[in-house]
Amino acid sequence: MITLQCKLELSGKDKDMLKDIMRKQSACFRYAYNRLLEGKTRKELKKELQSVFNINSRYVDDAIFKAQTLINTYIKRNKNPKKVIFGSRNLFRKLTKNHLQGKDREKLLSLWQEKRKYFLYSRGDKAKSGNLNTRIILGQDGTYLRINIGDRAWIKTKVIRDVERKNDKWISFISDLLTAEKTGNYFPYSVEIKIKDNQIYAFISYEEPVREVEITKQAGVIGIDVNARPFHLALSEVSTDGNLLSYQSISLHNLLGKTRNQRDYLTWQIAHKVVEIAKEKNKAIVIEKLSTIDKGKKGDGNKILRKKLQQWVYRGILEKVKVLAKRGGIEVIEVNPSYTSIIGMLKYAPIYNIDKDIAGAYVIGRRGLGFRGRLPENYEKLLRSQEYIQYAIAKLEEERQKSKERLKEEKNKHKQKPIKGQIKQLSKDINLLKNLNSEPLAQKPENRWKEQVRGEVKTSYKQWQVVKVALTFPILEKSFGRDFSPLKSYLVDWDRVVRRLVPTPGVGTMANQIPPVSAGLPEMAEYKYTNLKCSSLHFS
Repeated sequence: MITLQCKLELSGKDKDMLKDIMRKQSACFRYAYNRLLEGKTRKELKKELQSVFNINSRYVDDAIFKAQTLINTYIKRNKNPKKVIFGSRNLFRKLTKNHLQGKDREKLLSLWQEKRKYFLYSRGDKAKSGNLNTRIILGQDGTYLRINIGDRAWIKTKVIRDVERKNDKWISFISDLLTAEKTGNYFPYSVEIKIKDNQIYAFISYEEPVREVEITKQAGVIGIDVNARPFHLALSEVSTDGNLLSYQSISLHNLLGKTRNQRDYLTWQIAHKVVEIAKEKNKAIVIEKLSTIDKGKKGDGNKILRKKLQQWVYRGILEKVKVLAKRGGIEVIEVNPSYTSIIGMLKYAPIYNIDKDIAGAYVIGRRGLGFRGRLPENYEKLLRSQEYIQYAIAKLEEERQKSKERLKEEKNKHKQKPIKGQIKQLSKDINLLKNLNSEPLAQKPENRWKEQVRGEVKTSYKQWQVVKVALTFPILEKSFGRDFSPLKSYLVDWDRVVRRLVPTPGVGTMANQIPPVSAGLPEMAEYKYTNLKCSSLHFS
């Protein structure tokens, strides 16, 4: 979808008539929004609102469509659509502050009313020469926008749009309109009219012709992972057989502290860079289906990360990558992002000795090629080792107790929140490990007695979640990290490593006496066999 902006020039009388129809449809939109939340249907509203607001059926239908789209957006982002504030929540909050007086308040109120009360939206229709209510007219003396103001009355506004470069999309848009007039083969374009600083602007949107795909996943892919900490893009080049060929990262820190327009410009540059890399490598692009992200709340104890997340333009970056890739004839594959980070950091980061974000991009690339993130054999052994699971539970319980003690000592209520969150997460992790084998799972076909078998995994995703809980803190001694190389020994020789870690049953409180991974592998099994008579036992 391409959106072009242009300025509209019209007389005072025409401007008043335009503002009147804008005010009516804006009110219709707000009314329809609330009625849709109450459960009314589009068909019911279309009959009712046409007479209430005295606008034609197409304007009513477009207002209902716009209202439904906004509701769907709120639901998709896991937000309550009933809490919407028309005209900008930020402006409304500023207006409620008592210290704002005089001209400053009047200016802010005028801006809020412009956003709330004045817009006109008309969807395109191929059968109606592109758009019935708001149509572009190409004349000898210039370009005009013909606007339906009701009662079979129209106003013509002059379109002002400066063309500053040869590849401006406005040139191709006008060219396509001229071709459509000659051939009669029109294309739909939507028009939305808004007022800003008492000036009237039109935003024209239309679908860009899709270029035939030339670069496909048959030559491999580039997986892309967007990350907030550190703020960057991770790119992994993956061959058709699923092997990692190369990787790199693109920093996004220059987006922080910028205005919205500046960030938009910079994200286009980043998207161009990503697509150029794909062209150079002759690889398709694989991205995540990112629907939403928790951007944090005030008072959650994570101010720095929250500030980054508020400016995290991940959706904009990926959408721009998709647009540019389609223009360049590059295939774009979208995959489910579930557990890509966990699989990457636990399976591929230790083996390839790469950053967990690069590993996550690698998993995304493999998933785009159809590969599944199967659990390594040694991690499967972990899930079946009751001794190790008990050891991991002991380590987590010990850390939870330490966190509770820190919570008692901390007097700052704001600093208490992240500690409480950590305690809550540790409790969830402990329960996950304790309930690992509490339910019988699917029967393995090789069991001829058809008995229920415990210890098998329900789904591959649950496997990875359990492995993450059992390994990250008990072994790495931290819930989140960037260096997962110590896990390589567990992937290569689980039996040898686990024997030195697992304490004797009944001495779980001694978990803190076990040396960290960095201490190396001892020759004597002194931690599993605490009895001195067993000191002569060695690993083989």
